[in-house]
Amino acid sequence: MSALESLPVVTAAPKERVAYLDNARYWVMLLVVIGHSLTQFVAMDSARAVYVWIYAFHMPFFIVISGYTARRYMGDARQVKRIISTLVVPYLLVETTLQLLMRHYTGRPDPLALLSPQWLGWFLAALFVWRLTTPIWRALKYPITTSIVISLLVGLIEVPNVLALPKILGFLPFYVVGLHMTRERFLTLSRTPVRIASAIILTVAFVLCYLYSRNWTTDWLLYKARYDESPLNSTPLEGITQRAELLVIGFTLSFAALALIPRRRSWTTRLGQRTFYCYLLHGYIILILNQQFGLFDTLEAYGVVAVIGAIIAAIALANLLMLEVVRRVFRPLFEPNLTWLFREVATSSDQSRTPAAESPAVSPTRSV
Repeated sequence: MSALESLPVVTAAPKERVAYLDNARYWVMLLVVIGHSLTQFVAMDSARAVYVWIYAFHMPFFIVISGYTARRYMGDARQVKRIISTLVVPYLLVETTLQLLMRHYTGRPDPLALLSPQWLGWFLAALFVWRLTTPIWRALKYPITTSIVISLLVGLIEVPNVLALPKILGFLPFYVVGLHMTRERFLTLSRTPVRIASAIILTVAFVLCYLYSRNWTTDWLLYKARYDESPLNSTPLEGITQRAELLVIGFTLSFAALALIPRRRSWTTRLGQRTFYCYLLHGYIILILNQQFGLFDTLEAYGVVAVIGAIIAAIALANLLMLEVVRRVFRPLFEPNLTWLFREVATSSDQSRTPAAESPAVSPTRSV
């Protein structure tokens, strides 16, 4: 056996599901599907207010949770296999098929740009990059400050859209803060005064979006355009200031939403365990309804009624796609068993029987 093959494998204990996190995933997935469903109606004031309100915090909310659940990432063999099967394979599958669909309807992109995600795939790419860099953010002395500086400055330079790097770096502070969250900090959010203040903050934010969002450039919320390019067209100082304001708003509204998430198990807990499938599948339905049937163009004439109908339909769609039957059907595609691809990994008990000179003992890390 070579020296490389005999390196010890550090394995983290399997995580125990937490009802609070699954509840949070459920509610944020509703926001994701609603937000994507309203994209075609942004020109309408009623839809624009809801869209801007959702986009101000739904991805920061999602990313904070993702950072928290990734805080135990150490790069052991089990975790690497999990990344390949639940991030890399779904990314390639979803990005290829969605780009083929778009090329069928619009002729673009041609040729396919699989390393330049066009829509849903960007978040899978982001999770992949963030997960791999987790040890860096755990090792740095000032990780949160560093991530904020990167987010503010990335809009000043040209960054290629390889694996959605502009968005990955723009949203980075939310992931790094999530890595440094603890159960105790989440519990602090559940105190009654915090929950009351959170409800007020989210309500006031929605009212402000309703009153003023018609004059805002929504592309700021996507965290991907360079400050000086269209449609942002800002000076470096204006760009950094606007991005900083969005970071503050994103954190404030995200923690306000997290404060209102129920902690007890319920039907949303079960559905929240299957948000992965909802995220990957809902885009196909929205794309086909828009491109094949022109549904959103037809509905636009109905104004507020269309917006309300789209929100109700999005909620129904999200709940359907989080059903157990959907996971059973699509799990072989989106979470394939890739045991044939990886070498067999020695367990902790196997390693304990290995001579110390050949394989030093490493204690597994316990999940909180």
